[in-house]
Amino acid sequence: MYASQLLENEYAGFYKTYINAAGEGDLIEELEISLHAFIKFVQNIPLDKFDYRYAEGKWTIKDIIQHLIDAERIFVYRALRFSRFDKTPLPSFEENDYAINANAGKRSIQDLLTELSALRHSNILFYKSLSEEQLKFIGTSSNNPMSTRALGFVIIGHQKHHQKVFEERYL
Repeated sequence: MYASQLLENEYAGFYKTYINAAGEGDLIEELEISLHAFIKFVQNIPLDKFDYRYAEGKWTIKDIIQHLIDAERIFVYRALRFSRFDKTPLPSFEENDYAINANAGKRSIQDLLTELSALRHSNILFYKSLSEEQLKFIGTSSNNPMSTRALGFVIIGHQKHHQKVFEERYL
């Protein structure tokens, strides 16, 4: 399944940037490739940059990696609910509250990357287990439609978005 196969009614417009950033590859392959590329990228960042903030009140690289972990958990939780044909509308989450309470600055970069990797591998197995019907099911998240498969592409695009932010503002 490819991002180009998504219909516009499968996601809210504000996710289009992430969907486009996910690339043209197959969902499962891109989930794997993007993880390995991200880890390699982060491992080449100088150690003194992980706690750097480019402006007052901005997140550090560690904070952003923890944000990626938290967001991926939430996106896949939504995907799980939708893949099981759960029509219960799901709420949004306040990412800044998560960041404040995550204690990412006290963690090592290796621990963060290990957690991200374990989470992603689990999520790849989850996506591999789904039928076409489950992938196409559309639920409601943050008062907007969202399909199970669109959430997978959002995960990839969200990660790529933050990697670009690292390149532009932190390095």
